[in-house]
Amino acid sequence: MRTASPIALAEQYLVDDLPGATRPGTRLHGILVRINDGEALTEVSLAWLQKAGLAALYDLAIGMISPEEFRTRSADERSRRKITAKADAERERTLLAERAAYLEAASKANFEKMESDPVLRRRQEARDLRRKFGVGYVEPEHYPRVMTFIKRLDSGKRISPEDFAWVSSHAEYCLTGELQVAYHRIEAEALTLDWNETGDAWAAINASAHWRKANEPQQAVAITATSSAHARKSLPKIRSALMTTRGGALRDLKRFVEAKDLGLQAHNLTPDDYRPCTLLGAVSLQLGDLTSGHAWYCKAEARGAERFSVDQDIRAVLARVSKEERKQISAFLFSQDPERFKWLRGAGTGAQRS
Repeated sequence: MRTASPIALAEQYLVDDLPGATRPGTRLHGILVRINDGEALTEVSLAWLQKAGLAALYDLAIGMISPEEFRTRSADERSRRKITAKADAERERTLLAERAAYLEAASKANFEKMESDPVLRRRQEARDLRRKFGVGYVEPEHYPRVMTFIKRLDSGKRISPEDFAWVSSHAEYCLTGELQVAYHRIEAEALTLDWNETGDAWAAINASAHWRKANEPQQAVAITATSSAHARKSLPKIRSALMTTRGGALRDLKRFVEAKDLGLQAHNLTPDDYRPCTLLGAVSLQLGDLTSGHAWYCKAEARGAERFSVDQDIRAVLARVSKEERKQISAFLFSQDPERFKWLRGAGTGAQRS
């Protein structure tokens, strides 16, 4: 699905008066992207919306109001912000005029001194690095650890699971698409090298998962083709995992029939594993077999898949299909279990809050 431009997203959610809404890398823009893609927000992001006074957007994100009610309330919020912003703009113009006067009065020698200042130079380098990965403003308390994270990725070094988990939970607004792709590509390359050197099938399985998240599913297909040939006599669990991750990569490439066949083979090998069921649920929905898709997701939950993970998987499916397909899938799942899938009311079911 084509990603809407930052300006279009801000206008769609009636926050185009807020600079952060149209600036990739900011917390607000990241929140808009997640809401628009049908993804659940973290507790940190929801708390930030409340603190920022974006009550309508908060209620929309948690499914408490319909899109129509959201537009009415959000329009009122924007009107009040504009009144406040007008007064703030007057003060800002005064400050800018004073700053311009100061800069004009500064001597050439002082400017040259500033240009040669190593502290200022490091700050500029940091700004350039953030710009490279689409990272905007970083909260002061997060800045040292986030910049270390960015610098390591820029140098091609692996990130520890603990550091990646910290950024994902505490500074997720900085985890831009560019940074995620860089992280997963570095992991995929390292695990692929590990597979080539050791022949460890789990290295190939994990490499495949990272190649997919790095938006290179063709690499995942390639490594699973090689590793599957070597794992024909391996344990069923390993063969099933290879088939499932390969099926996921084929699904990314829209080779749904092949992906479904691998999912079925994996399920037959490990009938108690929820992962093949999740793959089959997604593929079935994308093939238009909504009844089977729902059934496979139910089987996944019965075998231990967390409901949150299943919801995230369904959101990913909805983000990949056309608008009409999204409406059909949402309406079908909601009709099967209104309480279970009440969060789909804002994704095209047409259902209203009682």
